[in-house]
Amino acid sequence: MRERNRREASRVEPGTSVLTLLGGRERHLANLLLGLLASERLPEEVVVAVMGGDGFGPSPPEDLPFPVRTVRVPAGRDLPLARARNEAARTSSGERLVFLDVDCIPGRGLVGRYAAGLRERDALLMGEVRYLRPGVPGPSFTEKDLRAGSEPHPRRARPPESGLRRADRHEEFWSLSFAVRRGTFFGSIGGFDESFTGYGGEDTDLAFAARRAGVGLFWVGEAPAYHQHHPVHAPPVQHVEEIAHNARRFRDKWGVWPMEGWLCAFRDLGLIEWSPGGEDLCVLRPPTAAELLRTRRQD
Repeated sequence: MRERNRREASRVEPGTSVLTLLGGRERHLANLLLGLLASERLPEEVVVAVMGGDGFGPSPPEDLPFPVRTVRVPAGRDLPLARARNEAARTSSGERLVFLDVDCIPGRGLVGRYAAGLRERDALLMGEVRYLRPGVPGPSFTEKDLRAGSEPHPRRARPPESGLRRADRHEEFWSLSFAVRRGTFFGSIGGFDESFTGYGGEDTDLAFAARRAGVGLFWVGEAPAYHQHHPVHAPPVQHVEEIAHNARRFRDKWGVWPMEGWLCAFRDLGLIEWSPGGEDLCVLRPPTAAELLRTRRQD
């Protein structure tokens, strides 16, 4: 046991915290922790922001070589994603913050590559997110299984084979998997804007704040995350009210509309009144049960 503890201590990436959010997907969280356990480099801690509900769900394994800390974030009908990410960061002790969506299983190199990248660059860093097919992973898995059972997003840029590469535009930022220095997150960028409530727009807002502060956006090689499958709505009609609120907030702040693809789809369904050149957006009605069923996708 003592020798095992020494080996695990030598794998720890000092000053690096992994932050995630939990809103009911305990099985996904368990797989995220298993992915970290198999990492080449371990985080010094994991912080889970639990949104609403009465409990954490299944307790994490007791023999994890890193502490798992939790912070509770009150939640109403809409999950407070921006606030929860900020609370996870405030609760953490690391100087390097790795934000990882609870649906994502980290690859073996993710923690170490992010930590090395942040030592090299004071920037927002993003690794590749690959999408797992239904049924993957099984009860036990290796990264070889995850790689074989996943595909890259067809419309996302690919990171370099190794090292760092500057992204062409801050609009490429996505909050599923990213890393940033603590001082930059809270100081230069100011964290996530908590006036964005619920789903949509808060990550693009963070990227715009980074660009305004002169904080670059870089792709990181060899830092993949594997997004666990779950059904989705395309477009996400169940979030029309939240997305409309956040789109108005974004336009007031930056002078442009975000999420135009979703807004166009909502307009075409008759859910909102809006045009790309207009100055306002009006929600006309919620989606019907038939529309919810018709937009639901298994992949």
